[in-house]
Amino acid sequence: MNQSPAAYNCPSPAGSTGGRRLTRGIYLAAVFLYGVTLYLYLPTLPTYIQSKTDNLALVGVVLSMYGLWQAVIRLPLGVAADWIGWCKPFILIGFVLAGLGAWTMGVADGVNGLIVGRAFTGLAAGNFVPLVVVFSSLFPPRETVRASTILTTVGSLGILLASSATGLLNECGGYSLAFFLAVGTAGLAILVVLPARERRRLPRRPAVRTIGRLIARQDVLLPSLLGAVIQYVAAATTYGFLPILAKQLGATDVTQSMLMSVQVGMLPLGSLVAAAAITRRMDNWQVVSLSLVFLAVGAGLAALAPSLLLVFIAQCCIGFSWGTCYPVLTGMSIQDVTEAERNTSMGLYQTGCSLGVFGGSWVSGVLADMMGIRPMFGLTASLCLALGLLVSRRLVGNTEALNH
Repeated sequence: MNQSPAAYNCPSPAGSTGGRRLTRGIYLAAVFLYGVTLYLYLPTLPTYIQSKTDNLALVGVVLSMYGLWQAVIRLPLGVAADWIGWCKPFILIGFVLAGLGAWTMGVADGVNGLIVGRAFTGLAAGNFVPLVVVFSSLFPPRETVRASTILTTVGSLGILLASSATGLLNECGGYSLAFFLAVGTAGLAILVVLPARERRRLPRRPAVRTIGRLIARQDVLLPSLLGAVIQYVAAATTYGFLPILAKQLGATDVTQSMLMSVQVGMLPLGSLVAAAAITRRMDNWQVVSLSLVFLAVGAGLAALAPSLLLVFIAQCCIGFSWGTCYPVLTGMSIQDVTEAERNTSMGLYQTGCSLGVFGGSWVSGVLADMMGIRPMFGLTASLCLALGLLVSRRLVGNTEALNH
């Protein structure tokens, strides 16, 4: 049964179509700037960290702070947003933390400063929980997958713009310039969100029993586990050690920036393919399963890459599969829960993704230091294929059970 916007979690500010469209536009702009803020320095972040230390395990520790603090903040953030029935304050705080983290890393003299700064940006990444929920609240519940796909596509465009500029910014002003511009972008995002109106929902006191019930639900748990798998692979490859491998093969800062831009450029394409497949009545789990196979292929190609050309092809595979899989899983994680529990459910899903980012950065750093980058990529591809298909099989069973 369709509900009015006022009945959704973090509801629409106005009952009129025009009001909802304006609010959608504001949050789409915010998500675009969110992508720019967090990714403007990211293509060369691993090599920037490596300029402070030659220990790959320590590089992994710095990178893992992003996932660790996402995992710490996202579920409590979702619970808190459901408790007060208001998303906007958390979104504004998230942009403040994104700017603070970028500034801290930009002025860091050593690894400790980078750890602190990356931790701030990890906390800022919790912003995606209220952003997804407040945007989804502007659509009927049955359209949550479509809403998350639109949001992911726009965010990907922001990431594409940011990652394309990194190499040129480094050449113009060194590594620090991209960090300082990210601070400015975070400030602009705050100004964009401030005018957004939001009709608050009645406060809902959190209950441990409710959280436990959501965790036990397979339609929430399984997408969260799969989200952890795809984020693990992305953290180990694209956002972790693939730029370092590319540098070993002769890539400059501009080439590394192009490398991430190619991967990010595939995200909207993957999202559009996912939306088209679902529109044509292809089951969500089929889209997810095929995406995981393609993701494993990308990581496997990275392990075998003898030249930059194959590294770029691997990035295309990883970006396309991630863009296809992630928005579908995001929508599935909240599609069948009540409106009052959407922030909490999204917090659970995003926590699973964050643990994947943490594990992908930390574990892959240890493995790369022990066995080398290429063998680590090969092991990552094998684990992705095995775990992804195992959980997808459970997801298929769960979907069939719900249908009957």
